[in-house]
Amino acid sequence: STMFLVGLSGGIASGKSTVVAVLRELGCAVIDADVIARQVVQPHSKAHQQILQHFGTEILLENGEINREALGNIIFSQPEKRRLLNSITHPEIMKEMLKQVLKYFVLGYHYVILDIPLLFETRGLTRFMKYTVLVYCDPPTQLARLMKRNGLGVAEAEARISSQLPLDEKRKWATHVIDNSGDRESTRRQVLRLHTHLEDSLHFLWARLAVGTAVAGLGGLLFLLIRHFIS
Repeated sequence: STMFLVGLSGGIASGKSTVVAVLRELGCAVIDADVIARQVVQPHSKAHQQILQHFGTEILLENGEINREALGNIIFSQPEKRRLLNSITHPEIMKEMLKQVLKYFVLGYHYVILDIPLLFETRGLTRFMKYTVLVYCDPPTQLARLMKRNGLGVAEAEARISSQLPLDEKRKWATHVIDNSGDRESTRRQVLRLHTHLEDSLHFLWARLAVGTAVAGLGGLLFLLIRHFIS
C-alpha cells in the first residue's frame, strides 16, 4: 500500500473553499482542520472541560458551546493564554486528523489532502507533506473580495489581511500554486491539472512520518499515535 499527504492552505478571501469544492467533486479525500478544531471542543469533550477549567464559564454560549469570538478576544490579547489553549486543543486535533488519515489509508486512497489554514505559518507540519498547495490571488483581488464578502471598509479589510502571513510570502514555500485571481473556470482547470499530477504520484507515507519524528516536535506524537492505531 502506498500513500502520501498533501497540505493545502491559502489566505483570507483567497478562494480556498472553491478549490476544496472541486477536489471533493473529483473524489479526493480532504480533511478539514477547521472542522476538526470545532469538533474537539464540543460540550463534554476532554478539551472542552480543560478549556472551562482554565478560562471559566464566561466563554460559554447558552447552549453550552464555546463562544469562539469571546475566547478569541482573550487569546489574541494574551499570548500566554493562546499558548495554553493550543496546548489543550492541538493534541486532540492531531489525534483526530491522524484517525482520519488512517481511515483513508485503510480504504486504499493514494493520497489525502489536509486543509490547514495556518500550514505555512506554523511550518511544523509541512515536513510531513509530499506536496504543499497554496490557493493564491493577487493582493488587490484579495482585498476587493474580502470587502465584498464581509461588507468591510478598506481599512478594516486591510487590517484583517495584514494579520496573516502575506500570500506572496507563503508562495515561496508552496510546491504548487493555484492562482485564483481569475474566474472560476481558470481555477478549475488548474485544480484539474493538480489532480492529474497527484493521481500520477505515489510515495510511501509511513517512511516520511518516521523521518519526521526525528526533527519535529509533533512527530513524536504522530509516531506514538500511529503505533497505537495499527497495533
